[in-house]
Parts: sequence; structure tokens; C-alpha cells
Amino acid sequence: MKTREYMIEFIQKQKVAFIASVDEEGFPNMKAMFAPRKIDGNCFYFSTNTSSMRAQQYMRNSRASIYCYNKGRFKYEGIMLTGTMEVLQDDEIKREIWQIGDTMYYKQGVTDPDYCVLKFTAVKGRYYCDLKTESFRVEDLDS
Repeated sequence: MKTREYMIEFIQKQKVAFIASVDEEGFPNMKAMFAPRKIDGNCFYFSTNTSSMRAQQYMRNSRASIYCYNKGRFKYEGIMLTGTMEVLQDDEIKREIWQIGDTMYYKQGVTDPDYCVLKFTAVKGRYYCDLKTESFRVEDLDS
């Protein structure tokens, strides 16, 4: 992995992020989501329904992973991060990442009890590009 800045810019450019949780039987569950709405250091913020299966799984087991990729014409590049996911109900962060159009999903607006924020904190990852992979710890990346 080149730098933390490169990782963040790469993820911000993607339209979709795949997030993984662990179900009650210990199996991984993967879901496509819109890209993170906010990135702060090694923390990535997503919005979702509090009642969703994924939010419920994270409340029981915070182990998580996210994966973003770009398939160009001649180059495939991907970043997988592993860490923990928190389900946040804090009004301040909910307001911060709220976007116009979210009322389509959350009829009561930013205070809708079914609206929550997923905060993923990355610990380590794998970077793939040009037939090469590299493991890294997020804390070891240069800025």
C-alpha cells in the first residue's frame, strides 16, 4: 500500500463499497453499500437502517471488513480492510453525514429511529494491483 492518503483517495473515488459482517453461526456476510460518506483517518462512516440485518449483526459481533475495487481497462486494483464496526445513534454524526434524498429511506428525517451510522475502524488490510498483493497495518501507513 502506498500511503494512507492514497488509500483514502482510492476509496473515495469508488461508488460502491462491500461491507462484511459475521452472522450468528460465525459465517461471513457480504453486502454492497454506497461508498463511505465520511472518512476520518482510519474510520469510515456509512449510513443504514437500524433495523437492518447487518446493523443487528454488528451489534452482536463488531468484527468487520470492507472492500473497494476499481476495474479499469487494463488494471484491476483493490483494497480490503479489516477491523471493527460500531452502530452509532449519535445525533451529531447522523446530521453530519445526512444527505439530501435520504428521506427516501428514512421517512422521519435525520431523527428517524431507523436511521443509524456505521463507523468502521480499520486495523489492517490487503492491497492488490498488477498481480501483486501486499498486507499492511493501517497505523504503519505514511500520511
